[in-house]
Amino acid sequence: MAIYGNKISPVRTTCVSGWHEHKDGTTSPMNNATGRPLMQAVPTTELTQFAEDVLAGLSTTPKSLSSKYFYDDEGSRLFQEIMKLPEYYLTGCEFDIFSTQTEAIYRAFANGDGKFDLIELGAGDGTKTAVLVDHFLKAGADISYSPIDISQEALDALTEKFNAEFPTLKMSARNGDYFQILDSLRIGDGRRKVLLFLGSNIGNFSREQSVAFFRSLREVMSDDDLLFIGFDLQKDPHVIANAYDDAADVTAKFNLNLLTRINRELGGNFNLGKFTHYANYRPVEGSARSFLVSREKQTVRIDALDREFEFDQWEAVFMEISQKYSLRMIEELASESGFQIKQNFFDSRNYYCDSLWRAIR
Repeated sequence: MAIYGNKISPVRTTCVSGWHEHKDGTTSPMNNATGRPLMQAVPTTELTQFAEDVLAGLSTTPKSLSSKYFYDDEGSRLFQEIMKLPEYYLTGCEFDIFSTQTEAIYRAFANGDGKFDLIELGAGDGTKTAVLVDHFLKAGADISYSPIDISQEALDALTEKFNAEFPTLKMSARNGDYFQILDSLRIGDGRRKVLLFLGSNIGNFSREQSVAFFRSLREVMSDDDLLFIGFDLQKDPHVIANAYDDAADVTAKFNLNLLTRINRELGGNFNLGKFTHYANYRPVEGSARSFLVSREKQTVRIDALDREFEFDQWEAVFMEISQKYSLRMIEELASESGFQIKQNFFDSRNYYCDSLWRAIR
């Protein structure tokens, strides 16, 4: 999720124009799918890419669907529910960090003059970010805030909330796939940019995708800019497993919503009752994985693809991966991507790390 990981999507996380929550987004997406009630007006290019990705995923062995597409409006709403679940510890851990170490984070961002621009990839509802913004403004910081998310509904709610809470904040929300918006980040006024990629959305990327993503960010960052990333750390496997298989089945609904989106936008005839959600955690690899499993042998047609797809009984469709990290893994990612760690912030249980990176000169 976050995205899985709060969601942004290559990837969880997303966040992509059909994607967020990820993981992240994020609660926004990155390489998975979602659903929306009723056919909505979707740009032709996005629909075409969605169709192509679904075709590619369902034509492989084993079958897969991209978490990039989890975060439509309904997916984003469901992810907000997930973040409130008692099993989903990630949100509370990051809130712990932001609430107890706000001044230290501000000093690390401020660069002495208190002037910087916050750009959040896969912003979701912005609840955690609001804690930082509130402190920064009270400290007299000269900041602006640009949240990016694939869900317009989420952005509308965030904008309304922030306008009410922070009437003096300079804010510019942007709807779309953050991968498509990256180039616009090159345009700046010389002020420090602090890019936020929270909620462990990065966990939805493979290692290769993570390095490529961070290198892409490095290309649009100036030497004085910073990157602030949420990483879910390796811990008790039972704690992690429960976070992706909650008792209320909200995570199951979140994953099944991808099939609803395919039905709505691509003319699919998936029967959601014929699929079940399954998640596990592999402690050796440090990764949580989610699947949809066909309860029976069945054929599903997708009109937009003019194709039928056969599913065997108990055949699994891979949905997403949520990587958990050691400190060594975080250090290696930073180094390979052209960054060095400026400072790490940990929650009280050492479940989670928000890592602040600066570009290697």
